[in-house]
Amino acid sequence: MANVTLGGTPVETIGNLPKIGSKAPNFKLTGTDLTDKTNDDFKGSRLVLNIYPSIDTGTCAQSTRTFNEKASQLENTRVLCISKDLPFAMSRFCGAEGLNNVESFTDYKTGDFGTTYGVTFTTGAFETLLSRCVVVIDTDGTVLHTEQVNEIADEPNYEAALNALK
Repeated sequence: MANVTLGGTPVETIGNLPKIGSKAPNFKLTGTDLTDKTNDDFKGSRLVLNIYPSIDTGTCAQSTRTFNEKASQLENTRVLCISKDLPFAMSRFCGAEGLNNVESFTDYKTGDFGTTYGVTFTTGAFETLLSRCVVVIDTDGTVLHTEQVNEIADEPNYEAALNALK
């Protein structure tokens, strides 16, 4: 389990991120159009999984904006923003912000993504939500980069994630 902080208070996650060099675990997520997507739907694309607690927090919103801006410069790369928010909230945010270079998905139905990727909080005020993480996956499904952000209020290291794709 990962030990991180929320406002300086220690909290824990259910496990650890996948190891660099391993195959990315399978996942099933729900899109803003309410259809389910799995790893198979993204075969042949490089993926940046921008994982966070809720789009309705400042840092989560900023990470979505930043990855949206940077995604337009990446070849054959899709940025998947993943939380446990309802699809309607995610769609509303991206629509209001005019964000077209990221795709929003939710783990609200089963929570399996959070468990499989080891990112579900098991303690603290955000218990059952997803912790702030980035996972970068190559076209063949290999994990190239992971980051578990130590303090939930902090933004991820965008450059490290994007450099993993170079």
